[in-house]
Amino acid sequence: MLKIKKQVDLSRYNTLKISVKAAYFAIIKSETDLAEAYIWAKDKGLSVFVLGGGSNVLFSHNIKALVLKNEIKGVSVIKETAASAWLEARSGEAWSTLVNFAIERNWGGMENLYYVPGTVGAAPVQNIGAYGVELKDVFVSLRAFDLQTGKVKIFNKEECKFAYRDSVFKHKYKGRYFILSITVKLSKQAKLKLDYGDIKLKLKEQGIKKPKIRQLAEIIRQIRDSKLPNPAELANAGSFFKNPEVSLSAFKKIQGRFPEIKFFPSAKAGKIKIPAGWLIEQVGLKGKRFGSVAMYEKQALILVNYGGASAKQILTHVQRVQKAVEQKFAIKIEPEVNIIK
Repeated sequence: MLKIKKQVDLSRYNTLKISVKAAYFAIIKSETDLAEAYIWAKDKGLSVFVLGGGSNVLFSHNIKALVLKNEIKGVSVIKETAASAWLEARSGEAWSTLVNFAIERNWGGMENLYYVPGTVGAAPVQNIGAYGVELKDVFVSLRAFDLQTGKVKIFNKEECKFAYRDSVFKHKYKGRYFILSITVKLSKQAKLKLDYGDIKLKLKEQGIKKPKIRQLAEIIRQIRDSKLPNPAELANAGSFFKNPEVSLSAFKKIQGRFPEIKFFPSAKAGKIKIPAGWLIEQVGLKGKRFGSVAMYEKQALILVNYGGASAKQILTHVQRVQKAVEQKFAIKIEPEVNIIK
């Protein structure tokens, strides 16, 4: 039988280690558990909040709802051809488990997303991405439980409206669906994406000209370890800000003032993407502490909590960073992290 607890501290369930309380809390290990929790919350007139790995969320207040910690796990092969394989992964599974499942079988498509924290269910909400690859590149569909109607719906790629660190689940359907599983399509003759600068550099350093999938994944692990703090050792939510996209004309004006500006092409026609970490570094906020809060000394895109920081202190720092970047570059950077207001 499903266990529902009262007044549970969520600091152990979010990687920023913010101490807020859930009015009610339950761990969901199956779809049966979910159905039971849905009926219980409906009878009580309570809303439901879905929590995955807690690696991309900032709680700003106590949650007056039934918080469901998703631990529905499992990865399986649902279809194979000579060229491709389709995997279904349950939403409470660690994202790294799914990627490792593919790498062990030498199936390509997700290796650049190796070592990304969080759960499978959070991946489509964010359209997670790293080193030139996004979830949408391998995504086929997902199954989701409608928390309004109690029915299960299947979303295809088009219905998810994936964009840069974005999807329909962050806007129109925010908080409405409990994602149950996702299906991805992988290649058995993978064409590895090696264009990212740090990947090229590491491959050259190690004398690897034609890497295999496992080698590329190991390179990415090394890069991430060199730049990104382990949340188990230093509280953080990964990349806190999105890389801003500006029009070509706006970029030319900024480049005229700052010739050394870093940039790369956007997937959107006529747009240029500027690394938010570079912008933050240029305004002098990389590694500069304000109490227990700072942008990480090795990667300015990472907001870290050195211990005991409140949500208010973190939000104040977020605004500080945004204001400094906007004043110097006339660019507004937006959070990538899901801020629960």
